[in-house]
Amino acid sequence: MYARRMSQAHEKPATATLLADKAAAYLERVVGCLDRALPTQDETPRRLHEAMRYAVLSGGKRVRPLLVYATGECLSVDPEKLDAPATAIELIHAFSLVHDDLPAMDDDDLRRGKPTVHRQFDEATAILAADALQPLAFQVIASAAALGDSEKIAIIKTVSAACGSLGMTGGQSIDLASEGQTLSAQELAEMHYLKTGALIRACVISASCLANELSPEKLTALDKFSRDIGLAFQIRDDILDVAGETAVIGKHAGADQELSKATWPALFGLEEARRRCDELLNSGTAQLSVFGADAEPLNLLAAYIVERAH
Repeated sequence: MYARRMSQAHEKPATATLLADKAAAYLERVVGCLDRALPTQDETPRRLHEAMRYAVLSGGKRVRPLLVYATGECLSVDPEKLDAPATAIELIHAFSLVHDDLPAMDDDDLRRGKPTVHRQFDEATAILAADALQPLAFQVIASAAALGDSEKIAIIKTVSAACGSLGMTGGQSIDLASEGQTLSAQELAEMHYLKTGALIRACVISASCLANELSPEKLTALDKFSRDIGLAFQIRDDILDVAGETAVIGKHAGADQELSKATWPALFGLEEARRRCDELLNSGTAQLSVFGADAEPLNLLAAYIVERAH
């Protein structure tokens, strides 16, 4: 993942290999954490647990856990402390995708080239699986042996705020209510921040909660970085939907257009959407200059988020 950006950034091969290896190690680490956090499918109720595991372990880019680990690396946080927020946020993300795919929401049949949870199982099981993933996320944080009580409280506060009515859930509500409407650039950015950006920000801020003696200047820089990259992430998704590249992972091209959703390309055109993505990438990564070379993993991950092809 990181390696794609290396050649563009003219990094030395040794550095590129090192960072690519770190990304692979973090991915393996969080998948192991997710596997251990989830109930086995042999436990009763078996169908529900099978659906939960299917929702979480059926692939994905794992961008959010990688953001947690990359931020933690920038701040010299022990990876063992990062496991809980990385795992919890990915569980929250999986919960949101199961709900997004339901007939009452986006009504998608495929996710990452596989049947969505409500198609693989049934609608009721999908709803229950998602409902079970959300509290499991907070259970993971609350029971993390590597975290102190104050750290657990700070992370729970950050993640819960990001997925509530003033975060991801509220953004999804606004998105559904905005179908067929024309929004201003500010209204669209605010909706995207709630729907996608708030959880992206939670990844960065959760890791920041575990740092020693983080100055207000550096915390502000990370906050601004996360907001810019969170908005860029959603705009890039909208671009890929129009361009048709999302079809490679199961969502047919133009799905959002068919639902008359408010998206950056639909309201302002593809070129303006691409320009805005580049602008957000530049402004976001500029914030990281206060960290010097320690921010390189975050710089590379930000570039991947904005420049990815699917």
